[in-house]
Amino acid sequence: MSQDLQELAAHIELKRGADVVSTEIAYGELNVTVTASSIVDFVEFLREDANCRFSTLVDITAVDYPSRPARFDVVWHFLSMYRNQRIRVKAAIREEEMVPSIVDVHPSANWFEREIFDMFGILFSGHPDLRRILTDYGFRGHPLRKDFPTTGYVELRYDEAEKRVVYEPVKLTQEYRQFDFLSPWEGAEYILPGDEKQG
Repeated sequence: MSQDLQELAAHIELKRGADVVSTEIAYGELNVTVTASSIVDFVEFLREDANCRFSTLVDITAVDYPSRPARFDVVWHFLSMYRNQRIRVKAAIREEEMVPSIVDVHPSANWFEREIFDMFGILFSGHPDLRRILTDYGFRGHPLRKDFPTTGYVELRYDEAEKRVVYEPVKLTQEYRQFDFLSPWEGAEYILPGDEKQG
């Protein structure tokens, strides 16, 4: 399988060398890093080329690296049922950069791209309906960014008096708790069978 992936990597670099930044084989998959601006043509090539035939878009996601100048990696996963191979395509982008939408090549990318916009705030140029898909329309922030607070900014609850859901700023009612980092097993005052052998 590794030989097949090496041949595939060589073929892709030969045919689309201007788009490819790097290739590597990891965990039984070919990883190809490309320039974001070339993603539409590159994905179309992967689908149409007789040696590739990656006709199935499995997933699109992103990864946040806040300390890098190109903060995000957008990651596309494709499957070739004809060749029984998978490929992972990555592109590094800056926070203010837009990524071309691949909806025209793979219509199933529509909701994946909306989810990435919602969770990471990454914009896809040419997307037909780029709006939030998992959070409310008035939601502030993007929850999968590493600088998003784990408590969020607002909480919602059903107000019995108003007979509706209300949004309120997050109020933490207890002080920061100091944990002793002992699990219930470590804090137990009895010896479990087998523990007497330690020492």
